[in-house]
This record gives sequence, structure tokens and C-alpha cells, in this order.
Amino acid sequence: MTRIAIPADSFFGSENLPYGSFSTKDNPLPRVGVRVADSVVDLSVALGDDVFAQPTLNPFMAQGRAAWDKTRSRIKELIAEDIPDAAVHAVSDVTLHLPIEVADYVDFYASEHHASNLGRLFRPNAEPLMPNWKHLPVGYHGRSSTVVVTGTDIIRPQGQRKGPNDPAPVFGPSVRLDIEVELGFIVGVGSRMGESISPDEFAEHCFGAVILNDWSARDIQAWEYVPLGPNLGKSFATTISAWVVPLAALEAARVPTPVQDPEPLPYLRGKENWGLDVDLEVHWNGDTISRPPYAPMYWSPAQMLAHTTVNGASTRTGDLFGSGTISGPEKNQRGAFIELTWGGAEPVLVNGEERTFLEDGDEVVITATAPGLAGTRIGFGEVAGRILPSRGGAQ
Repeated sequence: MTRIAIPADSFFGSENLPYGSFSTKDNPLPRVGVRVADSVVDLSVALGDDVFAQPTLNPFMAQGRAAWDKTRSRIKELIAEDIPDAAVHAVSDVTLHLPIEVADYVDFYASEHHASNLGRLFRPNAEPLMPNWKHLPVGYHGRSSTVVVTGTDIIRPQGQRKGPNDPAPVFGPSVRLDIEVELGFIVGVGSRMGESISPDEFAEHCFGAVILNDWSARDIQAWEYVPLGPNLGKSFATTISAWVVPLAALEAARVPTPVQDPEPLPYLRGKENWGLDVDLEVHWNGDTISRPPYAPMYWSPAQMLAHTTVNGASTRTGDLFGSGTISGPEKNQRGAFIELTWGGAEPVLVNGEERTFLEDGDEVVITATAPGLAGTRIGFGEVAGRILPSRGGAQ
């Protein structure tokens, strides 16, 4: 039997208990575990429930909030006692997998600071925000098949691009490859076509949150996005963290959103606060270059889900929606390199070298923490990805 020691300063104590999918050398089949300090507890062994023997969280998430709450209570009781040795593995000894089977993927644009900065950058003689921005959470539909787990290498995308002085578009690898620091939210219980989810029903449907990096090829995106928005400049890769922090673990992190003026339409109003006090850090080749705060995000995840369904669109277990780039009011709080370097005009120092966009071999790691109960802090783990050269091919 094993008693897991939990240091007082651990980001993965009993107030967190994030879920993930893992395998081991002696059992290569992915199954569901929960992280406790520096250990992973195999829930199929510890709780004797076959739902946790599945390769992703989807079957468990589909059981609904009552099952989520009951299981969380059982895990808290479990880790307070001795656990069978066969159920406990060191984090360093496991392989982590994509924790969910991604159904649909939508990405939003919920930071007023980010949207305003990009507006000033690209439309210097116009209002920074488009007329609709403060009336609805703007978003686009992404590609679920290219959502990958942290640690997956990212192959530099190819596509059409056209610079301001180019007479015609050219084809080739992106030369303005970027990141977007985000949180991703996972639907546990879906909704039927023709129905909508109100902001105050958010906790009945959203299972938890992950760190998300919406990799972006800015040159491909700039040429393609009019009139229908992002497509190939975004769809090549989106990375999420391996640990899903349950919504219940974020109770102490809940804060009001900034004042929303004008007042949103009734379907976007709710009584509950679903702003979140989450602090993120961006590490570029080991250097910390930005610390984006989530708390100033204008639109809450509850409003994003409400807007997603207000037209009657259905949702499914495993749906993923991103917050959009997280940026604060200060330069060192910007969550995308296009914003941080002002379109490449103001390079940042990375290991003593001036840099603007990603080069082959670069690695970006994003981390996040939030307040827990009783003065603790909880962690989301990390999202990491290394850029590999384009594979060539099409012309």
C-alpha cells in the first residue's frame, strides 16, 4: 500500500485533482488517472470502475455533474488513506495522452486588450474594436482533428501568402509563425439541436479547463481571412495540456468579468460570476517573456457557451472551445508574438537575441496557476511544443 505525500506548496494537492489519460511501460493501454502531487492514480484500479479504463475522459464526462461531484469526493477520501501500490505511478514514469476525444472545436476572441491591440496594429486610422465586438463573443470554428496533446512537435505549415509589396500570392512555409495563449473549456454534457444553454447552466455542462495554444500562421491568415475568417492559418495545429482541471477545482478562482458596457442582450446575462483569476506564463526557448492574466477577459466562458448554442446548434461530450488570446493591459502581459512585437517592428530578447516570430527548433512552453481554497494554488501543468521544418510537398 502507498500513502501519497502531498507537499504544502504542491500545485496538485487535494484542492485540484486534475484528470488525464496515461499509459505505462507495463500496460501501454491508455486509461484515466488523476494527478496527486508527483503521482498519477489509476482510477480504474483504485475505484474499480470500468469507465476509467477507457482511453479518454469522454465516457466519464458524459455521466454528468452528479457523477463528477461524487467521484471527486471519492478521490479525496481515497488519497487521504493508503492506496494499492498497483494504482500509483510516478508522473515521471507515465506517458500522457490527449485527455479527451475532441468532438468540435471553436475558438473565441474574448480579450478586449488583445482585440484592441490588433485593431490598432492593423487599422491605425479606425476604431480598434469592430462594431459587434462588445455585443457578442466573436469566434470561428476550428478543426478538431488537429488538436494535439502537450509535447507534440509542430510542423511549420505551408500555404499561400501575399505581402503588401507582392504583385501576386506566393506559396511556401509560413514565415510569421505565432502562438496564442489561451484557456480551453471542455463540454462534458452536450445539448440537443434546437436547444440553448444559459450562462447560469454552465456548470451543468462544462467539465473543466485546460491550457490551450492556438498556433497561428499570421502570413497565411492575413491573406485568407477576408471575408470568412481564419482557416488554414489556424487549422494545422492546436495544443492542449494533458491535465484537465475540473470546474469544481476553480471555485476559488471565480471573479466577476470586467464591466460589460453596453449591457449584453438577455441571453448573455447570468447571475453567477464566471470570470477566472488565472495567471499564465510564456517561456520561449526557456526565457520567460510574458505573463498574461486571464482575469481581465471581457467575455466569460459561460457567455461563450451560451452564444455557441443560442442559434440552436447542438453540443457534444468532448466539445472544446478556446478563450482566444489572453492579454493584459501591459506589454509584458500580451499573449501572442504578433502583439508582443507589434507586428515584428519591436523584437523581444530571447536568450539575448532579438526575435519576432518562431524559427525552426524553437520551443514554447505555457504554464498556468490559479487560486485554490485555503490559500493554496492549483496548477494546470503545461502546454509545450517545438517547431519542426516544413515537409515541403505541394507547390
